[in-house]
Amino acid sequence: MRPNGRHTAGASQLSALRVWAICLLLLSAVAISPTTARAAPSQAQVATTHVYLLRGVLNIFSLGLDTIGARLQAQGIPVTVANFVSWSSLADEAATAYKAGRLKTIVLVGHSSGATALPDMIAKLNRLGVPVKLAIGLDSVFKTKLSTGAERYINIYIGDGPGEPVKRADGFRGKLDNVDVRGTGVGHISIDKNEAIQRRVIAEIDAAIMRSRVPAVPVAERGSPGQARSAAAAAPARN
Repeated sequence: MRPNGRHTAGASQLSALRVWAICLLLLSAVAISPTTARAAPSQAQVATTHVYLLRGVLNIFSLGLDTIGARLQAQGIPVTVANFVSWSSLADEAATAYKAGRLKTIVLVGHSSGATALPDMIAKLNRLGVPVKLAIGLDSVFKTKLSTGAERYINIYIGDGPGEPVKRADGFRGKLDNVDVRGTGVGHISIDKNEAIQRRVIAEIDAAIMRSRVPAVPVAERGSPGQARSAAAAAPARN
């Protein structure tokens, strides 16, 4: 039987379309892969990073930090999740690891009272001569002032709730961002569990680790006024 010419032409066109579709998919994969690779911190950067996540009161209302911690660990990033009352001993632990060369990038995240404790932890690390790359507070429940600096401090708070904006105190250096999320449907108990907030926190941490190739501004230990003046002069004046 002689094949139908129109049927044969139609089949050929369908085969050509399938080939083009496969080629487009392969090209898309090639185009997307390099972008994804560039967006991820390197293993060397991850290996010398530690993220400390501080829960709030009673240790039961900040379990979204556990989820953030698990997602970071899935990227290979070392984390410690603890109650905010441990901030001082965690600062000692971080300082020991930093001075031994095991840590280069220190990131702090806190929720509720854990966010309120962040400036104290930063101040202690600064006194020990240890820089903090990034700190993120989620709805700090008391008026909070930063007298010493992380390279960047992000305070995400609910303006019509218990949270408060963080204020700059004399001597603060670094970049401070107050982000009011009122009207987004998140509450004080749910802010750490909100998917969009969690994605932002993780994205900011990844970006900070990527920036870790640039040395942080040196932090003077207490009793070194000359070094303190040098660090202050090198730091940009930003809000």
